[in-house]
Amino acid sequence: MSDMIQMNGIQAINAAMMEAMAADPKVLVLGEDVGDREGGGVTGTMKGLSSKFGTDRVKSTPISEQAIMGAAIGAAMAGYKPVAEIMMMNFTTVAMDMIVNHAAKLRFMSGGQTSVPLTIRTLTGAGWQTAGQHSDFFEGWFAHTAGIKVVAGSNPADLKGLLLSCIDDPDPCIFIEGGMTLFVPGEVAADQGPIPLGKAKVVVPGSDVTIVSWSAQVLRCQMALQGLAEAGISAELIDLRTISPWDRACVLESVAKTGRAMIVHEAVRSFGPGAEIAATINEELFGQLKKPVCRLGAPQCPVPFAKALEDAYIVQPDAIVAAAKALMD
Repeated sequence: MSDMIQMNGIQAINAAMMEAMAADPKVLVLGEDVGDREGGGVTGTMKGLSSKFGTDRVKSTPISEQAIMGAAIGAAMAGYKPVAEIMMMNFTTVAMDMIVNHAAKLRFMSGGQTSVPLTIRTLTGAGWQTAGQHSDFFEGWFAHTAGIKVVAGSNPADLKGLLLSCIDDPDPCIFIEGGMTLFVPGEVAADQGPIPLGKAKVVVPGSDVTIVSWSAQVLRCQMALQGLAEAGISAELIDLRTISPWDRACVLESVAKTGRAMIVHEAVRSFGPGAEIAATINEELFGQLKKPVCRLGAPQCPVPFAKALEDAYIVQPDAIVAAAKALMD
Protein backbone atom coordinates (compact mmCIF):
# COMPACT_ATOMS: atom_id res chain seq x y z
CA MET A 1 0.00 0.00 0.00
CA SER A 2 1.29 3.43 -0.98
CA ASP A 3 2.36 5.90 1.69
CA MET A 4 -0.15 8.69 2.32
CA ILE A 5 0.95 12.31 2.37
CA GLN A 6 -1.00 15.10 4.07
CA MET A 7 -1.40 18.14 1.80
CA ASN A 8 -3.89 20.79 0.81
CA GLY A 9 -5.31 21.52 -2.63
CA ILE A 10 -2.62 24.05 -3.52
CA GLN A 11 0.11 21.52 -2.77
CA ALA A 12 -1.74 18.79 -4.67
CA ILE A 13 -2.04 20.92 -7.80
CA ASN A 14 1.61 21.88 -7.50
CA ALA A 15 2.59 18.20 -7.15
CA ALA A 16 0.58 17.32 -10.27
CA MET A 17 2.30 20.07 -12.26
CA MET A 18 5.75 19.02 -11.04
CA GLU A 19 5.12 15.42 -12.09
CA ALA A 20 3.57 16.28 -15.45
CA MET A 21 6.36 18.68 -16.40
CA ALA A 22 9.07 16.25 -15.30
CA ALA A 23 7.48 13.44 -17.31
CA ASP A 24 6.87 15.36 -20.54
CA PRO A 25 8.92 18.31 -21.85
CA LYS A 26 5.92 19.29 -23.99
CA VAL A 27 3.97 20.44 -20.91
CA LEU A 28 4.10 24.24 -20.65
CA VAL A 29 2.60 26.81 -18.27
CA LEU A 30 1.25 30.22 -19.28
CA GLY A 31 -0.50 32.78 -17.12
CA GLU A 32 -0.34 35.97 -15.14
CA ASP A 33 2.30 35.88 -12.37
CA VAL A 34 2.92 32.11 -12.67
CA GLY A 35 6.72 32.47 -12.51
CA ASP A 36 8.60 32.35 -9.22
CA ARG A 37 9.75 35.93 -9.65
CA GLU A 38 6.08 36.95 -9.46
CA GLY A 39 5.11 34.53 -6.68
CA GLY A 40 4.10 31.36 -8.51
CA GLY A 41 0.50 32.35 -9.17
CA VAL A 42 -2.18 34.13 -7.17
CA THR A 43 -2.49 31.22 -4.71
CA GLY A 44 1.03 29.86 -5.13
CA THR A 45 -0.01 26.73 -7.01
CA MET A 46 2.79 27.19 -9.55
CA LYS A 47 5.58 27.86 -7.04
CA GLY A 48 8.91 26.31 -7.91
CA LEU A 49 8.03 25.42 -11.50
CA SER A 50 9.93 28.18 -13.27
CA SER A 51 12.96 27.65 -11.03
CA LYS A 52 13.00 23.94 -11.83
CA PHE A 53 11.94 23.90 -15.48
CA GLY A 54 12.97 27.36 -16.67
CA THR A 55 11.15 30.40 -17.93
CA ASP A 56 10.93 28.94 -21.44
CA ARG A 57 8.40 26.44 -20.12
CA VAL A 58 6.78 28.61 -17.42
CA LYS A 59 5.75 31.92 -18.93
CA SER A 60 4.46 34.83 -16.87
CA THR A 61 2.28 36.71 -19.33
CA PRO A 62 0.85 40.20 -19.64
CA ILE A 63 -2.61 40.82 -18.19
CA SER A 64 -4.37 39.68 -21.36
CA GLU A 65 -6.60 36.62 -21.21
CA GLN A 66 -7.03 36.68 -25.00
CA ALA A 67 -3.26 36.59 -25.46
CA ILE A 68 -2.89 33.75 -22.94
CA MET A 69 -5.54 31.65 -24.65
CA GLY A 70 -4.40 32.46 -28.18
CA ALA A 71 -0.81 31.49 -27.39
CA ALA A 72 -1.92 28.35 -25.55
CA ILE A 73 -4.19 27.18 -28.38
CA GLY A 74 -1.41 27.77 -30.90
CA ALA A 75 1.05 25.82 -28.75
CA ALA A 76 -1.44 22.95 -28.41
CA MET A 77 -1.93 22.80 -32.17
CA ALA A 78 1.85 22.68 -32.57
CA GLY A 79 2.10 19.56 -30.38
CA TYR A 80 2.64 20.98 -26.92
CA LYS A 81 0.47 20.43 -23.83
CA PRO A 82 -0.07 23.92 -22.44
CA VAL A 83 -1.59 24.55 -19.02
CA ALA A 84 -3.03 28.04 -19.26
CA GLU A 85 -4.01 29.80 -16.06
CA ILE A 86 -6.89 32.25 -16.24
CA MET A 87 -6.54 33.75 -12.79
CA MET A 88 -10.27 33.96 -11.96
CA MET A 89 -13.10 32.17 -13.74
CA ASN A 90 -14.92 35.44 -14.35
CA PHE A 91 -11.97 36.46 -16.52
CA THR A 92 -12.69 33.62 -18.97
CA THR A 93 -15.35 35.99 -20.30
CA VAL A 94 -12.57 38.09 -21.85
CA ALA A 95 -11.32 35.06 -23.82
CA MET A 96 -14.64 33.37 -24.67
CA ASP A 97 -14.09 33.70 -28.41
CA MET A 98 -10.78 31.87 -28.14
CA ILE A 99 -12.17 29.16 -25.84
CA VAL A 100 -15.57 28.54 -27.45
CA ASN A 101 -14.97 29.30 -31.13
CA HIS A 102 -11.43 27.97 -31.44
CA ALA A 103 -10.24 25.59 -28.72
CA ALA A 104 -13.55 23.74 -28.46
CA LYS A 105 -14.22 23.45 -32.20
CA LEU A 106 -10.89 22.97 -33.94
CA ARG A 107 -11.02 19.16 -33.81
CA PHE A 108 -14.53 19.16 -35.29
CA MET A 109 -13.83 21.84 -37.90
CA SER A 110 -10.64 20.11 -39.05
CA GLY A 111 -12.38 16.80 -39.55
CA GLY A 112 -10.52 15.31 -36.60
CA GLN A 113 -7.08 16.24 -37.92
CA THR A 114 -6.26 18.87 -35.27
CA SER A 115 -6.42 18.16 -31.56
CA VAL A 116 -6.08 20.84 -28.90
CA PRO A 117 -4.54 19.23 -25.77
CA LEU A 118 -5.09 22.35 -23.67
CA THR A 119 -5.80 22.60 -19.94
CA ILE A 120 -7.33 25.82 -18.65
CA ARG A 121 -6.88 26.19 -14.90
CA THR A 122 -9.08 28.76 -13.26
CA LEU A 123 -10.00 29.79 -9.71
CA THR A 124 -13.43 30.81 -8.45
CA GLY A 125 -15.94 30.56 -5.64
CA ALA A 126 -17.85 32.65 -3.14
CA GLY A 127 -16.94 32.87 0.53
CA TRP A 128 -13.87 35.12 0.29
CA GLN A 129 -15.58 38.50 -0.23
CA THR A 130 -14.09 38.90 -3.68
CA ALA A 131 -17.49 40.08 -4.97
CA GLY A 132 -19.32 39.75 -8.25
CA GLN A 133 -16.49 39.87 -10.76
CA HIS A 134 -14.24 37.26 -9.10
CA SER A 135 -16.52 34.59 -7.65
CA ASP A 136 -18.88 33.03 -10.22
CA PHE A 137 -19.09 29.35 -11.06
CA PHE A 138 -19.60 29.22 -14.84
CA GLU A 139 -19.28 25.46 -15.28
CA GLY A 140 -22.70 25.39 -16.96
CA TRP A 141 -21.50 27.66 -19.76
CA PHE A 142 -18.65 25.38 -20.68
CA ALA A 143 -20.59 22.15 -20.12
CA HIS A 144 -23.02 23.50 -22.72
CA THR A 145 -20.14 23.95 -25.19
CA ALA A 146 -19.44 20.84 -27.25
CA GLY A 147 -15.75 19.91 -27.39
CA ILE A 148 -14.68 20.92 -23.87
CA LYS A 149 -14.42 18.72 -20.79
CA VAL A 150 -15.32 20.44 -17.51
CA VAL A 151 -13.64 19.21 -14.33
CA ALA A 152 -13.93 20.31 -10.68
CA GLY A 153 -12.35 18.35 -7.83
CA SER A 154 -13.24 18.74 -4.16
CA ASN A 155 -10.23 17.33 -2.31
CA PRO A 156 -6.43 17.21 -2.69
CA ALA A 157 -6.22 13.63 -4.03
CA ASP A 158 -8.85 14.30 -6.69
CA LEU A 159 -7.37 17.67 -7.62
CA LYS A 160 -4.04 16.01 -8.28
CA GLY A 161 -5.40 13.01 -10.16
CA LEU A 162 -7.90 14.96 -12.23
CA LEU A 163 -5.34 17.60 -13.22
CA LEU A 164 -2.96 14.88 -14.41
CA SER A 165 -5.77 13.46 -16.57
CA CYS A 166 -6.63 16.89 -17.99
CA ILE A 167 -3.02 17.48 -19.02
CA ASP A 168 -2.91 14.09 -20.76
CA ASP A 169 -6.24 14.55 -22.51
CA PRO A 170 -6.09 15.25 -26.26
CA ASP A 171 -8.91 17.79 -26.06
CA PRO A 172 -9.39 21.04 -24.13
CA CYS A 173 -10.30 20.76 -20.45
CA ILE A 174 -11.50 23.44 -18.05
CA PHE A 175 -10.05 22.64 -14.62
CA ILE A 176 -12.03 24.60 -12.00
CA GLU A 177 -10.42 25.29 -8.63
CA GLY A 178 -13.12 26.13 -6.10
CA GLY A 179 -11.39 28.46 -3.63
CA MET A 180 -12.52 26.52 -0.56
CA THR A 181 -11.08 23.27 -1.93
CA LEU A 182 -7.55 24.68 -2.12
CA PHE A 183 -7.13 25.14 1.63
CA VAL A 184 -8.76 22.01 3.05
CA PRO A 185 -6.13 19.35 3.87
CA GLY A 186 -6.44 15.70 2.97
CA GLU A 187 -4.47 12.54 2.40
CA VAL A 188 -2.93 11.92 -1.01
CA ALA A 189 -1.22 8.68 -1.97
CA ALA A 190 2.47 9.15 -2.72
CA ASP A 191 1.87 7.41 -6.06
CA GLN A 192 -1.45 9.14 -6.82
CA GLY A 193 -1.81 8.95 -10.58
CA PRO A 194 -4.40 10.19 -13.06
CA ILE A 195 -8.08 9.83 -12.17
CA PRO A 196 -10.25 9.05 -15.22
CA LEU A 197 -12.38 11.95 -16.39
CA GLY A 198 -16.13 11.38 -16.48
CA LYS A 199 -16.15 9.09 -13.42
CA ALA A 200 -17.99 10.18 -10.28
CA LYS A 201 -17.16 8.99 -6.77
CA VAL A 202 -19.54 7.81 -4.05
CA VAL A 203 -18.13 9.74 -1.08
CA VAL A 204 -20.58 8.30 1.47
CA PRO A 205 -23.01 5.46 0.73
CA GLY A 206 -26.63 5.78 1.81
CA SER A 207 -30.13 4.46 1.22
CA ASP A 208 -32.68 7.28 1.64
CA VAL A 209 -31.61 10.14 -0.62
CA THR A 210 -28.95 10.75 -3.27
CA ILE A 211 -27.06 14.06 -3.07
CA VAL A 212 -25.07 14.99 -6.18
CA SER A 213 -22.52 17.78 -5.94
CA TRP A 214 -19.04 18.91 -6.95
CA SER A 215 -16.19 21.23 -6.01
CA ALA A 216 -16.60 23.28 -2.81
CA GLN A 217 -20.25 22.32 -2.39
CA VAL A 218 -19.18 18.71 -1.74
CA LEU A 219 -17.46 20.01 1.40
CA ARG A 220 -20.63 21.76 2.53
CA CYS A 221 -22.65 18.63 1.80
CA GLN A 222 -20.23 16.69 3.99
CA MET A 223 -20.83 19.22 6.76
CA ALA A 224 -24.56 18.50 6.43
CA LEU A 225 -24.20 14.74 6.81
CA GLN A 226 -24.13 14.80 10.61
CA GLY A 227 -27.36 16.77 10.74
CA LEU A 228 -28.93 14.33 8.30
CA ALA A 229 -27.79 11.35 10.36
CA GLU A 230 -29.23 12.94 13.51
CA ALA A 231 -32.54 13.26 11.65
CA GLY A 232 -32.38 9.57 10.77
CA ILE A 233 -31.71 10.22 7.07
CA SER A 234 -29.20 7.99 5.27
CA ALA A 235 -27.75 10.14 2.49
CA GLU A 236 -25.63 8.87 -0.38
CA LEU A 237 -23.23 11.65 -1.38
CA ILE A 238 -21.85 11.58 -4.92
CA ASP A 239 -18.97 13.83 -5.95
CA LEU A 240 -19.46 14.27 -9.69
CA ARG A 241 -15.82 15.42 -10.21
CA THR A 242 -16.38 15.83 -13.96
CA ILE A 243 -19.37 17.98 -14.92
CA SER A 244 -18.98 17.29 -18.62
CA PRO A 245 -19.11 14.48 -19.46
CA TRP A 246 -20.97 13.61 -16.25
CA ASP A 247 -21.27 10.09 -14.88
CA ARG A 248 -24.89 9.33 -15.69
CA ALA A 249 -24.56 5.66 -14.80
CA CYS A 250 -23.33 6.34 -11.25
CA VAL A 251 -26.03 8.91 -10.54
CA LEU A 252 -28.88 6.91 -12.03
CA GLU A 253 -27.85 3.73 -10.20
CA SER A 254 -27.86 5.61 -6.91
CA VAL A 255 -31.20 7.34 -7.48
CA ALA A 256 -32.79 4.07 -8.60
CA LYS A 257 -31.77 2.73 -5.17
CA THR A 258 -32.83 5.69 -3.01
CA GLY A 259 -35.79 7.02 -5.01
CA ARG A 260 -34.91 10.59 -4.04
CA ALA A 261 -32.39 13.00 -5.55
CA MET A 262 -30.95 16.38 -4.70
CA ILE A 263 -28.39 18.31 -6.77
CA VAL A 264 -26.36 20.93 -4.91
CA HIS A 265 -24.15 23.42 -6.73
CA GLU A 266 -22.72 26.87 -6.11
CA ALA A 267 -23.68 28.19 -9.53
CA VAL A 268 -26.92 30.12 -9.92
CA ARG A 269 -29.82 27.65 -9.75
CA SER A 270 -31.70 29.03 -12.76
CA PHE A 271 -30.52 27.34 -15.98
CA GLY A 272 -27.73 25.72 -13.96
CA PRO A 273 -26.02 22.37 -14.58
CA GLY A 274 -28.27 20.80 -11.94
CA ALA A 275 -31.19 21.22 -14.34
CA GLU A 276 -29.59 18.88 -16.89
CA ILE A 277 -28.96 16.23 -14.22
CA ALA A 278 -32.48 16.62 -12.82
CA ALA A 279 -34.03 16.34 -16.29
CA THR A 280 -32.06 13.19 -17.03
CA ILE A 281 -33.09 11.59 -13.72
CA ASN A 282 -36.71 12.48 -14.48
CA GLU A 283 -36.55 11.04 -17.99
CA GLU A 284 -34.85 7.81 -16.96
CA LEU A 285 -36.37 7.10 -13.54
CA PHE A 286 -39.72 8.89 -13.45
CA GLY A 287 -41.68 5.87 -12.27
CA GLN A 288 -39.19 5.09 -9.51
CA LEU A 289 -38.98 8.54 -7.92
CA LYS A 290 -40.61 8.94 -4.52
CA LYS A 291 -40.39 12.75 -4.71
CA PRO A 292 -39.58 15.29 -7.45
CA VAL A 293 -35.86 15.96 -7.91
CA CYS A 294 -34.63 18.85 -5.75
CA ARG A 295 -32.13 21.45 -6.95
CA LEU A 296 -30.19 23.74 -4.63
CA GLY A 297 -28.15 26.59 -6.07
CA ALA A 298 -27.47 30.29 -5.73
CA PRO A 299 -30.18 32.92 -6.28
CA GLN A 300 -30.37 34.81 -9.57
CA CYS A 301 -28.07 37.66 -8.58
CA PRO A 302 -24.38 38.56 -8.69
CA VAL A 303 -22.24 37.29 -5.83
CA PRO A 304 -22.55 39.92 -3.06
CA PHE A 305 -19.53 41.53 -1.39
CA ALA A 306 -21.07 42.04 2.05
CA LYS A 307 -20.27 39.01 4.23
CA ALA A 308 -23.83 38.52 5.52
CA LEU A 309 -25.26 38.66 2.01
CA GLU A 310 -22.53 36.40 0.62
CA ASP A 311 -23.28 33.81 3.32
CA ALA A 312 -26.95 33.96 2.36
CA TYR A 313 -26.05 33.56 -1.32
CA ILE A 314 -24.17 30.28 -0.78
CA VAL A 315 -26.11 27.05 -0.24
CA GLN A 316 -25.17 26.32 3.37
CA PRO A 317 -25.25 22.96 5.21
CA ASP A 318 -28.45 23.81 7.10
CA ALA A 319 -30.26 24.42 3.78
CA ILE A 320 -29.08 21.01 2.56
CA VAL A 321 -30.40 19.34 5.73
CA ALA A 322 -33.76 21.14 5.42
CA ALA A 323 -34.15 20.17 1.77
CA ALA A 324 -33.35 16.53 2.49
CA LYS A 325 -35.91 16.46 5.31
CA ALA A 326 -38.51 17.86 2.90
CA LEU A 327 -37.73 15.05 0.46
CA MET A 328 -38.41 12.52 3.20
CA ASP A 329 -41.84 13.93 4.15
